[in-house]
Amino acid sequence: MDIAVREGKTTASEQGPETSVALDGDGTCIARARHLAADFLTRRAGHAVTVSARVGEVVQLVVSELVTNAYKYAPGPVMMVLRITGDAVEVQVWDSHPGLPEARTADANRVGQHGLEIVKALATGFEARQVTAGKCITVRIALTDGQG
Repeated sequence: MDIAVREGKTTASEQGPETSVALDGDGTCIARARHLAADFLTRRAGHAVTVSARVGEVVQLVVSELVTNAYKYAPGPVMMVLRITGDAVEVQVWDSHPGLPEARTADANRVGQHGLEIVKALATGFEARQVTAGKCITVRIALTDGQG
């Protein structure tokens, strides 16, 4: 997985703490991913930068939506990487399905399938790209309140 940020490059000096996990794709992987994100922000990232409770909740929501989609639509394992890059936290989720997700148009009558809309609304950066064995979704979330 690469660490280049699509909206401006991240230099080595801007890179902070990072963690990754391979999730086995069973029903517990979504909760496990959320807990890992919360732990990362309080234990690892919290030493490098101050992370508000609101930002922590936003990151957990984004992680939950991305891992849920990977679990629902792709067979096999899911890889998640969390890293601090400058003034943002970057969430990367890889799965084995090559199809790129598309946000649907807003529809107040539609039940469900709003996850990507929510993720894009909360993010300061979003990229979906095909990779050799599937796809990788990268989302950037500002670490300070009032951005994004």
